Amino acid sequence: TEARDAYGGHVARRDALVRTVRELGGVPRPAEAAYALPYEVRTPGDVERLAADIEDKVAGAYSDLVRAAQGPLRREAADALSEAAVRAARWRGVGVAFPGLAERSDRAKHS
Repeated sequence: TEARDAYGGHVARRDALVRTVRELGGVPRPAEAAYALPYEVRTPGDVERLAADIEDKVAGAYSDLVRAAQGPLRREAADALSEAAVRAARWRGVGVAFPGLAERSDRAKHS
């Protein structure tokens, strides 16, 4: 249920970003048809780890947008970054010190 809810939220944010990119005169890049998993996923623990890793990557993308955007778009990106970080912490069981900043998050996970 939690994964389905998160997916719905991601789809809604994606659709909003597609509209924003078009309004700004850009051409959004379509999603890939399929993705290779970064490791074998066989157990519920693997699924939770993958969910946390995906949310970390989402947080990283929104972190980039926070740095690049201004005004309402920056606020939306910050909200999305925060939501992804919270979901990652739920899946992982612990948060990271600097969500969205891979070099700092990786260090925090391994210390």
